[in-house]
Amino acid sequence: MVTPAATRSAVSLVRGEDRRKNVYDALMAIDPELAPALKRKKHVLIKPNLTSNVKQLAATHADTLRGILDYLAPRFKGPVIVAEASSGNTMDGFNNFTYRQLIPEYQSLKLELIDLNREGKYVTAPLIDTNLQMFPVRLAARLMDPDAFIVSASIPKTHDCVVATMGVKNLVMGAPLHSPVNGPDRWNDKMKLHTGIKQPPWALT
Repeated sequence: MVTPAATRSAVSLVRGEDRRKNVYDALMAIDPELAPALKRKKHVLIKPNLTSNVKQLAATHADTLRGILDYLAPRFKGPVIVAEASSGNTMDGFNNFTYRQLIPEYQSLKLELIDLNREGKYVTAPLIDTNLQMFPVRLAARLMDPDAFIVSASIPKTHDCVVATMGVKNLVMGAPLHSPVNGPDRWNDKMKLHTGIKQPPWALT
């Protein structure tokens, strides 16, 4: 039996040729829902989706972030963080896709770029592996912060198991960390989640 949701999420669809303006207009269309939530938070965290650190088609465009920041600039006075934990070197993605240029453009927002893998702050959560055994996984602590207004700036992508992935996967599957590039220890909790479906449906009920 499916229980109807008490409330429905606000959705905004915008069409146009200007990526930055489209993102801004989409947020403005649901501003009455966003503005009260922003006032309750101490900072904003924008989570881009750097599936690749070198191919723009597989990564959040800088103009997408500009559209979000254009919306935030007159409405939020606290710090704004762009934070990612890519499967490779996150800082390479920030550099290759010109994210650093955003910092001087939005000085009023106290904008900061953070590689969550390099920062290394995490909370541990129990998950179930492909053999239905419990195992711990390290998830980025900033994505669990109740004081943060989190924006998932993902890109819709096709997927071999679930047809398409969007905003939720950017946060859930993007939260696991791996050791910093060139760090003394080598570990990768991201790989623990990206294992695919191995069990028959009846085993999961």
